[in-house]
This record gives sequence, structure tokens and C-alpha cells, in this order.
Amino acid sequence: MSLLFFGKDPDTDEDHCPSAWVDEKTADLVLQGWKGDDITRAECLKFGSIPGTEEVIRIPARMVPQIRKACDAAERAASGAGSPELR
Repeated sequence: MSLLFFGKDPDTDEDHCPSAWVDEKTADLVLQGWKGDDITRAECLKFGSIPGTEEVIRIPARMVPQIRKACDAAERAASGAGSPELR
């Protein structure tokens, strides 16, 4: 697997911060975030279960620019326009 890195949360330390990548082979988004607290999980459970293989995560709004770039790259790759990369 090869992940293309798009950025970390600019307001957290380098060791513990939400991050965004795109899998270059599948064009899947890969996101690291803070685990949702009990209140967040309870709210999400109103819409369906959270299987053991999934997790509710929080990504800070200040990461929208990195996630937008990752989404654009993933969309290009999924449409056959080439591998995701910063352009």
C-alpha cells in the first residue's frame, strides 16, 4: 500500500494529530482523528450501529483544506485521471 500524505492538523503537536492521506492504489481516503466521545457516539448511533471494525472519529474543521485536497485527488484517481498527487 502506498499512501499519499496531505497534511496534519496545523494546531496540534507532531506526535498526536489528525491527518489525511489518499491510498494511491484504491483512491480511498485514509483519515486519522480523535475518537468520538460517548456523547458523539450516542448521537451517531441514532442513525445505525458502529461495527467493531469501524470507529467514529472527529476531524477538526481547520483541516478542511487538507481534506479537500485529498478528496480532489481521490476523485481524480477514481475517475481514471491518474494517481492522486498534489497539483
